[in-house]
Amino acid sequence: MKIHKILNNNTVVVMDGEIEKIVMGAGIGFQKRRNDIVPKSQIEKIFVMEEESERFQELLKTLPVAHIEMAEEIISYAERELCVPLSNHVHIALTDHLSFAIERLQKGIDIENKLLNEIKIFYKKEFEIGLWAKALLKERLGIEIPEDEVGHIALHIHNAKEHTSMEHTVRHATMIQEMIQIIANELKKDITQDSLSYQRLLTHLRFTIKSLEDQEPLHLMDTEMLHMIKTKYHQSFQIAVEMNRYVQQEYGIDFPESELGYVTLYIQRIYEQ
Repeated sequence: MKIHKILNNNTVVVMDGEIEKIVMGAGIGFQKRRNDIVPKSQIEKIFVMEEESERFQELLKTLPVAHIEMAEEIISYAERELCVPLSNHVHIALTDHLSFAIERLQKGIDIENKLLNEIKIFYKKEFEIGLWAKALLKERLGIEIPEDEVGHIALHIHNAKEHTSMEHTVRHATMIQEMIQIIANELKKDITQDSLSYQRLLTHLRFTIKSLEDQEPLHLMDTEMLHMIKTKYHQSFQIAVEMNRYVQQEYGIDFPESELGYVTLYIQRIYEQ
Protein backbone atom coordinates (compact mmCIF):
# COMPACT_ATOMS: atom_id res chain seq x y z
CA MET A 1 0.00 0.00 0.00
CA LYS A 2 1.25 3.45 -0.92
CA ILE A 3 0.82 6.61 1.15
CA HIS A 4 -1.76 8.94 -0.33
CA LYS A 5 -1.81 11.55 2.46
CA ILE A 6 0.09 12.04 5.73
CA LEU A 7 -2.14 13.15 8.60
CA ASN A 8 0.45 13.05 11.39
CA ASN A 9 3.50 11.01 12.39
CA ASN A 10 1.34 8.08 13.40
CA THR A 11 -1.49 8.18 10.85
CA VAL A 12 -1.58 8.11 7.06
CA VAL A 13 -4.17 7.67 4.34
CA VAL A 14 -3.37 4.96 1.80
CA MET A 15 -4.94 3.80 -1.41
CA ASP A 16 -5.51 0.06 -1.54
CA GLY A 17 -6.58 -0.31 -5.16
CA GLU A 18 -9.55 2.05 -5.43
CA ILE A 19 -10.30 1.98 -1.69
CA GLU A 20 -9.13 4.75 0.63
CA LYS A 21 -8.00 3.45 4.01
CA ILE A 22 -6.71 5.05 7.18
CA VAL A 23 -3.64 3.34 8.64
CA MET A 24 -2.25 3.89 12.14
CA GLY A 25 1.03 2.87 13.69
CA ALA A 26 3.84 4.38 15.75
CA GLY A 27 5.95 6.59 13.48
CA ILE A 28 4.23 5.31 10.35
CA GLY A 29 4.14 8.79 8.81
CA PHE A 30 7.44 10.10 10.20
CA GLN A 31 9.71 11.50 7.45
CA LYS A 32 7.51 9.89 4.82
CA ARG A 33 6.25 11.30 1.54
CA ARG A 34 3.34 10.68 -0.77
CA ASN A 35 3.65 7.36 -2.67
CA ASP A 36 6.08 5.88 -0.13
CA ILE A 37 5.34 2.25 0.71
CA VAL A 38 3.84 1.55 4.14
CA PRO A 39 5.85 -1.18 5.94
CA LYS A 40 3.48 -3.89 7.16
CA SER A 41 5.53 -4.26 10.33
CA GLN A 42 4.54 -0.72 11.39
CA ILE A 43 0.80 -1.13 10.88
CA GLU A 44 -1.17 -1.35 14.14
CA LYS A 45 -4.65 -0.41 12.88
CA ILE A 46 -6.23 -0.20 9.48
CA PHE A 47 -9.83 0.59 8.67
CA VAL A 48 -12.12 2.06 6.05
CA MET A 49 -14.25 5.09 6.91
CA GLU A 50 -17.17 4.56 4.56
CA GLU A 51 -18.75 7.81 5.69
CA GLU A 52 -17.35 11.00 7.22
CA SER A 53 -13.81 10.10 6.15
CA GLU A 54 -12.93 13.75 5.55
CA ARG A 55 -14.15 14.75 9.01
CA PHE A 56 -12.06 12.06 10.67
CA GLN A 57 -8.99 13.07 8.68
CA GLU A 58 -9.51 16.67 9.77
CA LEU A 59 -9.74 15.57 13.42
CA LEU A 60 -6.51 13.61 13.07
CA LYS A 61 -4.74 16.66 11.66
CA THR A 62 -6.04 19.20 14.19
CA LEU A 63 -6.44 17.44 17.54
CA PRO A 64 -3.48 16.87 19.90
CA VAL A 65 -1.75 13.59 19.11
CA ALA A 66 -1.92 12.59 22.79
CA HIS A 67 -5.73 12.86 22.71
CA ILE A 68 -5.96 10.74 19.56
CA GLU A 69 -3.67 8.11 21.04
CA MET A 70 -5.76 7.97 24.24
CA ALA A 71 -8.98 7.51 22.27
CA GLU A 72 -7.50 4.76 20.11
CA GLU A 73 -6.09 2.93 23.11
CA ILE A 74 -9.50 3.06 24.81
CA ILE A 75 -11.19 1.75 21.65
CA SER A 76 -8.68 -1.12 21.33
CA TYR A 77 -9.13 -2.02 25.01
CA ALA A 78 -12.93 -1.93 24.65
CA GLU A 79 -12.83 -4.28 21.64
CA ARG A 80 -10.68 -6.75 23.59
CA GLU A 81 -12.90 -6.60 26.67
CA LEU A 82 -16.20 -6.84 24.80
CA CYS A 83 -14.86 -9.36 22.26
CA VAL A 84 -16.61 -7.51 19.40
CA PRO A 85 -15.44 -5.01 16.79
CA LEU A 86 -16.80 -1.52 17.40
CA SER A 87 -18.31 0.53 14.59
CA ASN A 88 -15.86 2.74 12.72
CA HIS A 89 -17.82 5.82 13.71
CA VAL A 90 -16.51 5.49 17.29
CA HIS A 91 -13.11 6.70 16.05
CA ILE A 92 -14.75 10.04 15.27
CA ALA A 93 -17.27 10.23 18.09
CA LEU A 94 -15.05 9.16 20.98
CA THR A 95 -11.93 11.00 19.79
CA ASP A 96 -13.86 14.24 19.33
CA HIS A 97 -15.69 13.90 22.67
CA LEU A 98 -12.58 12.93 24.64
CA SER A 99 -10.49 15.81 23.31
CA PHE A 100 -13.26 18.33 23.99
CA ALA A 101 -13.80 16.91 27.49
CA ILE A 102 -10.08 17.24 28.29
CA GLU A 103 -10.10 20.86 27.11
CA ARG A 104 -13.18 21.62 29.23
CA LEU A 105 -11.73 20.04 32.36
CA GLN A 106 -8.46 21.92 31.93
CA LYS A 107 -10.51 25.13 31.89
CA GLY A 108 -12.44 24.07 34.98
CA ILE A 109 -15.69 23.44 33.11
CA ASP A 110 -17.50 20.31 34.28
CA ILE A 111 -20.73 19.02 32.72
CA GLU A 112 -23.16 16.92 34.76
CA ASN A 113 -24.28 13.61 33.30
CA LYS A 114 -27.92 13.34 34.37
CA LEU A 115 -28.13 9.74 33.16
CA LEU A 116 -25.14 8.51 35.16
CA ASN A 117 -27.07 6.17 37.47
CA GLU A 118 -28.90 4.55 34.56
CA ILE A 119 -25.65 4.14 32.62
CA LYS A 120 -23.98 2.39 35.57
CA ILE A 121 -26.80 -0.15 35.71
CA PHE A 122 -27.65 -0.62 32.01
CA TYR A 123 -24.13 -0.59 30.62
CA LYS A 124 -22.08 -2.04 33.46
CA LYS A 125 -19.30 -3.51 31.29
CA GLU A 126 -18.99 -0.33 29.25
CA PHE A 127 -18.83 1.72 32.46
CA GLU A 128 -15.99 -0.49 33.72
CA ILE A 129 -14.16 0.28 30.47
CA GLY A 130 -14.78 3.97 31.15
CA LEU A 131 -13.20 3.56 34.60
CA TRP A 132 -10.19 1.95 32.95
CA ALA A 133 -10.01 4.96 30.61
CA LYS A 134 -10.19 7.27 33.64
CA ALA A 135 -7.13 5.57 35.14
CA LEU A 136 -5.30 5.69 31.80
CA LEU A 137 -5.88 9.43 31.40
CA LYS A 138 -4.67 10.02 34.96
CA GLU A 139 -1.52 7.97 34.35
CA ARG A 140 -0.62 9.28 30.89
CA LEU A 141 -1.84 12.88 30.91
CA GLY A 142 -2.25 13.64 34.60
CA ILE A 143 -5.93 14.47 34.00
CA GLU A 144 -8.58 13.36 36.49
CA ILE A 145 -11.95 12.95 34.80
CA PRO A 146 -15.12 12.73 36.95
CA GLU A 147 -17.57 9.82 36.86
CA ASP A 148 -19.89 11.96 34.73
CA GLU A 149 -17.31 11.78 31.93
CA VAL A 150 -16.80 8.06 32.56
CA GLY A 151 -20.52 7.71 31.83
CA HIS A 152 -20.16 9.58 28.54
CA ILE A 153 -17.30 7.30 27.47
CA ALA A 154 -19.45 4.28 28.38
CA LEU A 155 -22.28 5.58 26.17
CA HIS A 156 -19.96 6.01 23.19
CA ILE A 157 -18.61 2.48 23.65
CA HIS A 158 -22.14 1.03 23.99
CA ASN A 159 -23.36 2.80 20.84
CA ALA A 160 -20.36 1.54 18.88
CA LYS A 161 -20.91 -2.00 20.18
CA GLU A 162 -24.60 -2.05 19.31
CA HIS A 163 -24.16 0.03 16.12
CA THR A 164 -26.88 2.38 17.33
CA SER A 165 -27.00 6.15 17.47
CA MET A 166 -26.33 8.24 20.55
CA GLU A 167 -29.83 9.71 20.16
CA HIS A 168 -31.42 6.25 20.42
CA THR A 169 -29.46 5.29 23.52
CA VAL A 170 -30.05 8.60 25.29
CA ARG A 171 -33.76 8.46 24.39
CA HIS A 172 -34.13 5.11 26.14
CA ALA A 173 -32.19 6.16 29.23
CA THR A 174 -34.06 9.48 29.46
CA MET A 175 -37.43 7.79 29.05
CA ILE A 176 -36.72 5.35 31.88
CA GLN A 177 -35.34 8.11 34.09
CA GLU A 178 -38.57 10.07 33.61
CA MET A 179 -40.67 6.99 34.38
CA ILE A 180 -38.75 6.46 37.61
CA GLN A 181 -39.24 10.12 38.53
CA ILE A 182 -43.00 9.80 38.07
CA ILE A 183 -43.02 6.78 40.37
CA ALA A 184 -40.94 8.64 42.99
CA ASN A 185 -43.23 11.68 42.80
CA GLU A 186 -46.36 9.59 43.17
CA LEU A 187 -44.88 7.64 46.09
CA LYS A 188 -43.71 10.96 47.59
CA LYS A 189 -40.37 9.43 48.51
CA ASP A 190 -36.81 9.32 47.21
CA ILE A 191 -35.93 6.01 45.62
CA THR A 192 -32.60 4.60 46.81
CA GLN A 193 -30.71 4.30 43.56
CA ASP A 194 -28.27 1.65 44.72
CA SER A 195 -31.01 -0.63 46.08
CA LEU A 196 -31.69 -3.98 44.45
CA SER A 197 -35.38 -3.09 43.95
CA TYR A 198 -34.45 0.07 42.04
CA GLN A 199 -32.01 -1.79 39.81
CA ARG A 200 -34.52 -4.54 39.08
CA LEU A 201 -37.19 -1.99 38.17
CA LEU A 202 -34.81 -0.20 35.78
CA THR A 203 -33.78 -3.47 34.16
CA HIS A 204 -37.41 -4.56 33.77
CA LEU A 205 -38.49 -1.24 32.22
CA ARG A 206 -35.57 -1.33 29.80
CA PHE A 207 -36.39 -4.90 28.72
CA THR A 208 -40.07 -4.09 28.29
CA ILE A 209 -39.47 -0.95 26.20
CA LYS A 210 -37.04 -2.79 23.93
CA SER A 211 -39.47 -5.70 23.50
CA LEU A 212 -42.34 -3.33 22.66
CA GLU A 213 -40.25 -1.41 20.14
CA ASP A 214 -38.98 -4.63 18.54
CA GLN A 215 -42.50 -6.14 18.67
CA GLU A 216 -41.24 -9.11 20.64
CA PRO A 217 -43.57 -11.16 22.89
CA LEU A 218 -43.78 -10.21 26.57
CA HIS A 219 -44.38 -12.38 29.62
CA LEU A 220 -48.15 -12.56 30.01
CA MET A 221 -49.89 -12.57 33.38
CA ASP A 222 -53.02 -14.62 33.91
CA THR A 223 -56.27 -12.72 34.49
CA GLU A 224 -56.75 -13.96 38.04
CA MET A 225 -53.28 -12.87 39.13
CA LEU A 226 -53.68 -9.46 37.46
CA HIS A 227 -57.02 -8.92 39.21
CA MET A 228 -55.46 -9.77 42.57
CA ILE A 229 -52.58 -7.31 42.02
CA LYS A 230 -54.94 -4.51 40.93
CA THR A 231 -57.09 -5.06 44.03
CA LYS A 232 -54.43 -5.69 46.67
CA TYR A 233 -51.96 -3.07 45.43
CA HIS A 234 -54.43 -0.55 44.07
CA GLN A 235 -52.29 2.53 44.76
CA SER A 236 -49.19 1.04 43.16
CA PHE A 237 -51.20 -0.07 40.14
CA GLN A 238 -52.57 3.46 39.67
CA ILE A 239 -48.99 4.78 39.75
CA ALA A 240 -48.08 2.28 37.03
CA VAL A 241 -51.07 3.47 34.99
CA GLU A 242 -49.98 7.11 35.42
CA MET A 243 -46.44 6.20 34.35
CA ASN A 244 -47.81 4.45 31.27
CA ARG A 245 -50.03 7.41 30.41
CA TYR A 246 -46.95 9.62 30.34
CA VAL A 247 -44.79 7.43 28.07
CA GLN A 248 -47.76 6.89 25.77
CA GLN A 249 -48.23 10.64 25.35
CA GLU A 250 -44.55 11.56 25.16
CA TYR A 251 -43.01 8.57 23.36
CA GLY A 252 -45.88 6.65 21.77
CA ILE A 253 -45.19 3.50 23.81
CA ASP A 254 -48.13 1.71 25.44
CA PHE A 255 -47.57 -0.94 28.11
CA PRO A 256 -50.19 -3.74 28.00
CA GLU A 257 -52.17 -4.11 31.22
CA SER A 258 -50.51 -7.41 32.13
CA GLU A 259 -47.13 -5.69 31.93
CA LEU A 260 -48.40 -2.94 34.22
CA GLY A 261 -49.14 -5.74 36.69
CA TYR A 262 -45.45 -6.66 36.80
CA VAL A 263 -44.45 -2.99 37.14
CA THR A 264 -46.92 -2.70 40.03
CA LEU A 265 -45.10 -5.44 41.94
CA TYR A 266 -41.79 -3.58 41.57
CA ILE A 267 -43.42 -0.31 42.69
CA GLN A 268 -44.99 -2.02 45.69
CA ARG A 269 -41.65 -3.48 46.72
CA ILE A 270 -40.07 -0.01 46.64
CA TYR A 271 -43.04 1.43 48.55
CA GLU A 272 -42.66 -1.14 51.32
CA GLN A 273 -38.95 -0.54 51.82
